This record gives sequence, structure tokens and C-alpha cells, in this order.
Amino acid sequence: MEETRAKEEGSSHQASDLNHVLEADSNKLIIKNHIASGSFGSVYKGVYDGKQVAVKVLDMVGDYKARVWNAFIQEVLIWNRLDHPNIARFIGATKKAANLTINKQGRGKSCMPRMACCMVAEYVHGGTLRSFLRRKRFRKLPLDTVIWLALEVAKGLSYLHSQKIVHRDVKPENILLDKEGRRAKIIDFGVSRFEDLNPGQMTSAQGTVGYMAPEVLVGSPYDHKCDVFSFGICLWEIYCCDKPDFSTSFRPIIPQHCPRNLSRLMERCWDADPKRRPEMAEVVNVLESLDTSQLPITKACNHSNAKYHIGNQFFIKDKIPEIDVIANIQNIRGE
Repeated sequence: MEETRAKEEGSSHQASDLNHVLEADSNKLIIKNHIASGSFGSVYKGVYDGKQVAVKVLDMVGDYKARVWNAFIQEVLIWNRLDHPNIARFIGATKKAANLTINKQGRGKSCMPRMACCMVAEYVHGGTLRSFLRRKRFRKLPLDTVIWLALEVAKGLSYLHSQKIVHRDVKPENILLDKEGRRAKIIDFGVSRFEDLNPGQMTSAQGTVGYMAPEVLVGSPYDHKCDVFSFGICLWEIYCCDKPDFSTSFRPIIPQHCPRNLSRLMERCWDADPKRRPEMAEVVNVLESLDTSQLPITKACNHSNAKYHIGNQFFIKDKIPEIDVIANIQNIRGE
């Protein structure tokens, strides 16, 4: 496993490739208020060359320095080559971030970590898809909006896969919306990989529990179809404006009133067999072909229905059979 993971990182050739990436001019960069934090760094709102940007800062000190550096190179190399309306635009990166300061609004300034590097990307004003869906939890979204948002995400993933890139952490927190909520942009390529450089080598359980495909959870070799599984969960969330409860079920409840064309697409995307999942290009075609005028109006999701999906079968709540996937979820959570 460790040998496979080392191969997957592909770090031997990355450092030299970084020379071809646009170097962000630290003199043009102003880092302002904090937006979010991760395992090895934080994201800030900032200004670069007079324009609002998002700045991802990675702290390269301590025992994880080599791991963070490899992750930084990998993300920069992937993000730098992407150019699509549904992918947040990469602006540049710098290894010379330690001399920068963080301008806290009304609270003075603070210094950057002693050894830090950062990435600069476009600032998307509407926040995450997760926060948007949370605000709509009780009112729900019109069906045409559901289809539109799902299509935006699907187009972004289809483009990634056409570039032989696997995201590996598709979830509403990694999807941003513009002010109007009509344009979705995928972010966070920290665990993404070039699929053509890692054929049959991706086996590590990367991602977020609940969105990880069965083959990822059990440590089997996997490919871009793991993103299709994650998209299926996201499609359910967009339709229901809710977050699934994965404590007792591997897949969320599909409301009985959900249009069959849409529920069938969810089921195909989160099929246990990756070979039976559609390509994201096909998902785009299916969503584009849906005529919302011929579909029932979206109603509030009734989660009292006690049926759960596992594979292509239904099981009654509290009578879900023991399966290896559920055991692996518990192991990853440390339960």
C-alpha cells in the first residue's frame, strides 16, 4: 500500500515541472480576512493586482513538510492546466509567501508561517454550494434550478475527466457559486490526480466519507468513476437541499415523488459497480435532455420514508445487512 501511494504521488518529476507554472508576484498580493481552514493551511480573501482573489496558504513546517510540499506541487500542476467556466480560474502560485502579512480588518496585521507557499485563484462571490443548499433547506429549489445546478457541476467534472484528471473529493463544500447562483465552479484539487500517470495505481482512501465510492473505501484500484459516484450523492443533495445521514446507510433516501428520470440518474451514478456508472459526458447529455415542463414540480423531501438504497436493492431501516463498505466507513471514522 505504501509503495503504491508513493507511486501515486508521482513527486519525482513534479518539482521541475513547477518552473512552467505562472509565478504569482508577491508584491502585488494583499491577504485579508480568513475564509476557511484545512489540514495543512488556510484560505483567505485577498487582492491581487487590484482584483479580488482567493488565496490558499499552505504551512510547510513540522513533520509534514515533504507531504505538504508534494501536495502543493501536485495541486498547482493540475489547477494550472485547467480552463473551463465551471472550474475556478487559477491565477498563480508562489513559494515566497513567508514575507507576506495578513491584513486583518480592524485588527492589525499578522505574519505568515515561517515557511509558507500559496496559490492564488479567482474569488467566487456566492459561497459554497453547501451553504446555498442549507439556506434553501425548507423552501427547496424549483426543478429547473435543480437541473441547472446539477448540469453546471456535471460539465465541470466532464471537462476534468476529458483532461484525464480525477478530482477525488467531489462534494458541495468544494463547489462555489457566483452571486446569482447560476454558475457553479469546482475548487480544491489538493487530492486530485492525473489519471494517465497513475493507471491502476490509485488505491488510497482519499476524499470525504459519504462521498467516497465503494472501491475507494475498500482500497481497490479505482479511476475517474469514483467522481461519478460522488456526483450522484451531490445530485441528491441539490434535489433535496439537505445533507444525507450516512450513519446507517451507504446511500441516501430518494424521495418517492422525485421524477423517475432524475432518480434513475442518481441510482446509475452511485451504482456499486463503477463499470455500470455513466461517464460524466453522458450525465451532461441526460441532464440537458430533461424537459422540466414535463416533470412533476419539486416538493419538500419527506425523509420519514424508511427505505434505503444499497446497490440496486431496497432495505428497510434497521435491517440493512452488514457489508464491507459500512465496516470501512467505521474504520475511517475511527469508530
